[in-house]
Amino acid sequence: MNQNAGSGGTRLPVRTKAIYALGDHTINLGLASMLFVYPFFLTDIAGISAGLAGLVPLVGRVADAISDPLMGRFSDRTTWKAGRRRPFFLIGMVPFGLSFAALWWDTSVFDERSAAHFYMALYVVFSLSTTVVAVPYLAIIPEMTGSYDERTSLNAWRAVGAIFGALLAAAAIQPLAGYFGGGAAGYQQAGLLAGLWIMAVWPFVYRVTFERPTQGPAADTSLLESIQSLVRHAAFVRLTGVYILGRIAIDLTSTMFLYYFTWWLGRPEDFPITLGVFLLCVALAMPMWNAVARRVDKHMIFLMGVASWIVSQAGLLLAEPDWPRFWIFLGAAIGGVGYAAADMIPWSMLGEVVDEDELNTGQRREGVYFGLFMFLRKLGGASAVAIALWVLGLTGYVGGEGVTGQSEQTLTTIRVLTAAVPAGFVALAGVVAWNFPITRARHAEIVAALAERHANAGR
Repeated sequence: MNQNAGSGGTRLPVRTKAIYALGDHTINLGLASMLFVYPFFLTDIAGISAGLAGLVPLVGRVADAISDPLMGRFSDRTTWKAGRRRPFFLIGMVPFGLSFAALWWDTSVFDERSAAHFYMALYVVFSLSTTVVAVPYLAIIPEMTGSYDERTSLNAWRAVGAIFGALLAAAAIQPLAGYFGGGAAGYQQAGLLAGLWIMAVWPFVYRVTFERPTQGPAADTSLLESIQSLVRHAAFVRLTGVYILGRIAIDLTSTMFLYYFTWWLGRPEDFPITLGVFLLCVALAMPMWNAVARRVDKHMIFLMGVASWIVSQAGLLLAEPDWPRFWIFLGAAIGGVGYAAADMIPWSMLGEVVDEDELNTGQRREGVYFGLFMFLRKLGGASAVAIALWVLGLTGYVGGEGVTGQSEQTLTTIRVLTAAVPAGFVALAGVVAWNFPITRARHAEIVAALAERHANAGR
């Protein structure tokens, strides 16, 4: 394809968007598995206490978070012939897939503490491998298209790929484990198959992606100076707050969801179905929000999504074990429509923030921006999940196969951590998003000013 196709206002081919979306499909397959299934695997399959299990993702994701801005900075300054971003897809795909598979290894021969240390070490490797592919993958979006609307479209395709990755995590890991006999050995086989799939798609993503042939110079300041500059960028600080608050909410709900269905509703078999309804509605809502975003400023789309998402969280809090399944599924559908906007829009808005930074500084720093964005998001989410599991442990949660019930205190905690606390974070995200400064009109001014600067530089 013409590598200049996405650099201005023209549309990227559908084939390019669809194959590009496979990248986030695998990233989200890995990350969603760590949220939806892995905490339950650690407590109820591997037999690790809830408090200790919470430290496993915390250690891994802190390492991941720290590596994100470093990886972004490194890709910004890479000068390989194949590009600044794309070569990392091929470099990182094998350790990414293999480390995911290893995370489900049977550790029944270890004692509890040794098993926890084993999983912590593997989680760190998995997290660092994810960073190698994920940061360049996201940072390449502003390079593939400079259009305000086309970035929304590309992010919508990416988000749909991510949703189907999450759907695969929710609908396949547990059933595959059961197909292979259940227990630790079954999860080990399921993890291996998923790891192989994770590796398979990246050569295709590499082939369809491209980088802008002409762009602003890469950052010539140190990483610390770049980060200090970013935290003084008001629009970036606002957008980061919006995204972190939303992601903490979804991380908490995702982590507690299987506990919620298993112990509060008493219908663990409804977990993959409900999650499937939620994710399917997210995917179906993406084209709608993408169309609306062509007429409405992006932060307003986010606020619309927040309203729908909060309604769903209220339903989770009020739900009783004897409620008909229909009402649970309906709540999931409403939440999916809202979450679609709340997840897609901030990533699209980040491209405009990067453009404003180039106008202000004369440097092109997608990698540092996307890396720091991911660093703060992962640190916030990991801390929230670790605290939630620690609190769950304090209530006397009992894991392991054969357990038939939990205390009233534990059940109440599961409900609150699944629904009420995340709803509070979602509401705060809406407050921060109100009156976001980079509107469609403001971005048009930024693009015009950058075009004039580049034209003058080329004379």
